[in-house]
Amino acid sequence: MKFTDIFIQRPVIAIVICLLILLAGFQAGNSLSVRQFPRSDVARITINTVYVGASAELVRGFITTPIERAIASAEGIDYIDSESAMNRSTIRAHLRLNYDPLRAMTEINAKVNQVRGDLPPEAEVPSITIEAADSEFAAAYLSFNSEILDQNQITDFLTRSVQPRLTAISGVQKAEALGGRVFAMRIWIKHDRLAALQVTPLEVRQALQRNNVQAAIGQTRGSYTQVNLRADTDLNSVEDFENIVVRQTDSGTIRLRDLADVQLGAEDYNTEVRFSGETAVFLGVWVAPNANSLSVMQRVNAEMAAIQKELPTGLSAVVAYDATKYIDASITEVLTTLTETLLIIVVVIFLFLGFSRSVLIPVVAIPLSLIGALFIMQLFGFSLNLLTLLSIVLSVGLVVDDAIVMVENIERHIQAGKPPFAASIIAARELAGPILAMTVTLVSVYLPIGLQGGLTGTLFREFAITLAGAVTISAIVAITLSPMLGSRMLKPHRTLNAPLGKIFDRFQTYYSGRLAQTLRHRPAIYIVWVGIALLCFPLYLFSAKELAPLEDQGVIFGIVESPANATVDQASFYAAAVNDIFMAVPETDFTFQLTFPTGGFSGLVTKPWEERERSVFEIQPELQEKLGAIPGVRIFPITPPSLPGGGNFPVEFVVAGTAPAKDIYDYALQLQEVANNSGKFNFTMLDMKVDQPDYLLNIDREKVADLGLDLQTVTQDLGTLLGGGYVNRFNMAGQSYKVIPQVKRTARLTPDDLQELYISGPKGELIRLDQVATLSHSTAPRTIHRMQQRNAVKLSGDTHLPLGEALAFLEQEAAKILPQGYSIDYTGESRQLKREGNTFLPAFLLALTMIFLVLAAQYNSFRDPVVILAGSVPLAVFGALIFTFIKMPMPLPFFTDSFSTTLNIYSQVGLVTLMGLIARNGILVVEFANRLQEEGKSKLEAVHQAAVVRLRPVLMTSIATVAGHMPLIFADGPGAGARIAIGLVLVFGMAIGTVLTLFVLPSVYVLVAKDHQQEQARRAELQAQL
Repeated sequence: MKFTDIFIQRPVIAIVICLLILLAGFQAGNSLSVRQFPRSDVARITINTVYVGASAELVRGFITTPIERAIASAEGIDYIDSESAMNRSTIRAHLRLNYDPLRAMTEINAKVNQVRGDLPPEAEVPSITIEAADSEFAAAYLSFNSEILDQNQITDFLTRSVQPRLTAISGVQKAEALGGRVFAMRIWIKHDRLAALQVTPLEVRQALQRNNVQAAIGQTRGSYTQVNLRADTDLNSVEDFENIVVRQTDSGTIRLRDLADVQLGAEDYNTEVRFSGETAVFLGVWVAPNANSLSVMQRVNAEMAAIQKELPTGLSAVVAYDATKYIDASITEVLTTLTETLLIIVVVIFLFLGFSRSVLIPVVAIPLSLIGALFIMQLFGFSLNLLTLLSIVLSVGLVVDDAIVMVENIERHIQAGKPPFAASIIAARELAGPILAMTVTLVSVYLPIGLQGGLTGTLFREFAITLAGAVTISAIVAITLSPMLGSRMLKPHRTLNAPLGKIFDRFQTYYSGRLAQTLRHRPAIYIVWVGIALLCFPLYLFSAKELAPLEDQGVIFGIVESPANATVDQASFYAAAVNDIFMAVPETDFTFQLTFPTGGFSGLVTKPWEERERSVFEIQPELQEKLGAIPGVRIFPITPPSLPGGGNFPVEFVVAGTAPAKDIYDYALQLQEVANNSGKFNFTMLDMKVDQPDYLLNIDREKVADLGLDLQTVTQDLGTLLGGGYVNRFNMAGQSYKVIPQVKRTARLTPDDLQELYISGPKGELIRLDQVATLSHSTAPRTIHRMQQRNAVKLSGDTHLPLGEALAFLEQEAAKILPQGYSIDYTGESRQLKREGNTFLPAFLLALTMIFLVLAAQYNSFRDPVVILAGSVPLAVFGALIFTFIKMPMPLPFFTDSFSTTLNIYSQVGLVTLMGLIARNGILVVEFANRLQEEGKSKLEAVHQAAVVRLRPVLMTSIATVAGHMPLIFADGPGAGARIAIGLVLVFGMAIGTVLTLFVLPSVYVLVAKDHQQEQARRAELQAQL
């Protein structure tokens, strides 16, 4: 008795096994979390240091470089890049994928503390934070606006009431006010009054420091009591500051109000935010790198609903942008595709088996296998995400195969005259081996994907194991439940009345004749076979390559680049022009803008996918043309990256070297010119601009010495008048705010006005600045960038070509332009492509090797696996690569815009999956042909009969797979790019591969397979000797 007999003879065992699978799957389905992608830590540690009044060169030399050197040796860092600009330094340590960001932050924080003593004393304490490295954009933007409250008041309300509630939500990295104006006590110094009253800037600064003191004086202690003491030494109001005594003279008291206008103003007046054209304050919500953005945003939206009920009168709030809406819509689309796939599979089964009880067996097996896969996901700690759901969609075509093959075999034996019970036992015995072989084969295919490192391994590990789990459960159901149901549900002597029954019978006869012809002309078949196999190499090498297909996420961001000397008022004018263009797009739902003097960014959020006819990729070129017509400013429309860690732009190409930044910039400028003239890029931009008007204050050191001055006093006076740095803080309603002295704006409208300012003399007298200094004009870079502690310039942009082709062009041109000592590097999506693009071939070869070894062990032969793989895999891969190699614009315009895709991580995983699918067809034929040989038939007779007999299950499973995956290639809406990429590879690879395999594999079998007749004879002889 074979082990499969027990499930037919004792049906309760089969039912119990399946009920256990069902119960385990249902309880797992209720506990699985939902997220966009499998969990991955794509994080960076950002170090921000403010050095008010310092130029970009000064910041680089005294802030950026020391900190970079200190943290370079920290563990877990992939690469370091930095940006030195006026007043600030930003250093980003990008961590290796899935490296613990908390561990990295602890080590980096310790190393920064070691060099804090080396930083200028005027620099603020470095701020160190963990950020998701996906892009600069937040997961959500919350808009607050009012016609009653000003921006200061709105910002203060957000700081006190809203920010704490949002940052307290688990998974929120930070909630940062954008475009807000934080209260500050502004001391607007009148330089003419200083001159008239002979008061120096240093005296004003010292008066603020002396008279606004936060004192903690302690407590009294008696024998039985103690009393806390506090001193009223700090200032809290405009009147308090106005009354500060700056100098006491014989002629009277000089107070601060005599020298300056004191105002409760804002720290910064250089940012502005608009929501659909109306002034607003934004809160950007960033999700922690390892948090589930879906669940985090659910909590944020719930908290926002509560906050909206508690807003002050006249203040309104809306969620301006929520990235998880795209995720929700994508998951819904995948579930819709799953439903469509199930319906199509059921129709295919009906067409082949007819409306009979036999249809119910695979129909029952499919949901049972899929539900059981949920338990596998729970067992491994997986989540319901776009990739695991996609694996469930793909598994529908796989899990139905086992049940179809089993039912077809039972039906064949019933037609041969066997009663259903006996037919089920015989069929189960015959197919237990092939089903197990096919299952192990598919599991072997997915194992290399699960073992891959990098981003592909992180993303597709859950995909691969979920698919392997579904196939494994499908095999269990096919061996236990399907034959048991067949033995009790199917009727004897029933003629198949399937709609395609007669058509199939005619085709089977036709196929038998054509196959006989090909077997008689095997040399021609071998030539075709070898030719197709060899064509796979150029098709792969010259296929368009990118990391992942672009996805319509329902938003277009516009990066705005203003002139170097623009003010926030001028930048706001540009932002208004951008908003007018955005609002004129019919698909626009609403817009938002964040503006600052050097530029800003805008956002166009589209209407829901079902309410618009055009995708964002159709809108983007139209916007590019209209935005390019705005004079005096450059705007670059971009879409968010498809995968975690994708950066801001698809193209991020870095030129680095030890040469001065200006020299690197000159070469990068040449490369940009070549790129723009090539027509291969929608736009390009350099992150370095040498166009910042810069005035150097040339101090005459001899005159300074002659007048008894010292440079420290001079710089302190200038910093007080011009820098905008804070002196100390004051308390207002339980919050501390900065006190900022600065000369009034009217005294610093032009560089020439600065020479009329006064500085402190050695005896307290005033000396005009132009007595000791002159101004010289030059042009300086807005920012200075470095990568891996070397000067660098990044060329960013967008391309209408596959990303791999665009990068290859830049590499080729850079090799011509750059001299010795320069190097190239990548960030963002370009860096990911360079790393992940070379991992497919090793994974594919490993999967091929795994299948070969498994089949060799299964058949105790190294020849049979060669027949199965060589006679099927190259043919299917050829069929798939056709659609990554050639472009077929609009072959079916009423369905889709294109029937082509690129080689990306989705299509590559599809190729590996295809290898396992097509190998199953070979297993069915080879297994049966071997058995026929053992029964005495020649190789030629055996393979001909096996191919004809197995034609029905091969076609049924292949057509079920192809038809079931059709919804993928006609996908539309959110997440369609990934589904189309994997769908095209599977559908056309399987369709073309199956047709070719039916004629090529039998000839390969005759050429390569073992002669099982001789082997059977040897076994019989050995048995006789024993």
